[in-house]
Amino acid sequence: MGRFATLVMLALALGATGVQAQSFPNKPIRVVVPYPAGGSVDNISRAVTPRLSAIWGQPVLIENKAGGATGIAAELVAKSPADGHTLFATGMETFAINPFMLAKLSYEVKDFVPVSGYGLSNQILVVPSSSPFKSLADVIAFARSKPGELQYATIGLGGSSHINMVLFENMTGLKLTPVHYRGGAPATADLLGGHVPLSFLSSQLVDAGIRSGHLRPIAVGSKTRLARLPDVPTVAESGVPGFEAVSWFGIWAPAGTPPDVVAKINADIQKVFADPDFREKFLDRAMLDSIVGSPQEFAQFIEAEAAKWSKVLKDAKLKVE
Repeated sequence: MGRFATLVMLALALGATGVQAQSFPNKPIRVVVPYPAGGSVDNISRAVTPRLSAIWGQPVLIENKAGGATGIAAELVAKSPADGHTLFATGMETFAINPFMLAKLSYEVKDFVPVSGYGLSNQILVVPSSSPFKSLADVIAFARSKPGELQYATIGLGGSSHINMVLFENMTGLKLTPVHYRGGAPATADLLGGHVPLSFLSSQLVDAGIRSGHLRPIAVGSKTRLARLPDVPTVAESGVPGFEAVSWFGIWAPAGTPPDVVAKINADIQKVFADPDFREKFLDRAMLDSIVGSPQEFAQFIEAEAAKWSKVLKDAKLKVE
């Protein structure tokens, strides 16, 4: 059993004497999101929470607390009562990237217990429709001829759009320059406005821009072509064999949250994701793959992702003091 899986079991055990599931929830629940409204994690949280509210008979409120590479929100949740009424919905960077990239964290991994994965989104390399880049080969040729000159938008330091581009640089030997934003919505807005030349962004963030013709998809980060974009090649088939770019997100609770409360929240999230209406109206339209499962399965998933990205960061010598 890996470190993250061990931590989740320990956290569940420590919470065994707390509030019991039959009394949960007994007041409104807040879900803290460490990004501005309009990003991928915010969008999926706003799709899930009304359905949880209907199940629980209590309001489930989103609280956006952006900043600090997700650390401001993480610190807030870590210090919240471990009773299930404060939850943390975040992306891959909080637990699989930041611990290996940032020299100092405002939170500790052990302060949280994984509840459930949410979704996995394939990244799409997009440029404004006015861009001279028509293919990944064009991007690579420019970046090779002018090292460091080509900029790309990210959803924030260590976020999926940043870290997947770092992986791309590692695998191609290229050097690009990140422009960090405080979330996916502002990054997408500047990309649409032509203020930055390209970005790896999740499919749900760029879908509208692609359909309207304001964004041009250059390549997809999935292993195979996407059904919604059958004419857009993968990065792997465009000259970078083995490359895959995805982002994922899920929900956590403060460590010490009673195990039966964690189990209830997890079961109800699984119920939401199993609903055909939710799958059709949100997951399919957003091109998201569900990664819901037990808390232990999610912990093991995080463990594997942390091992992958810690190596990428070490190889890239990316350490922020």
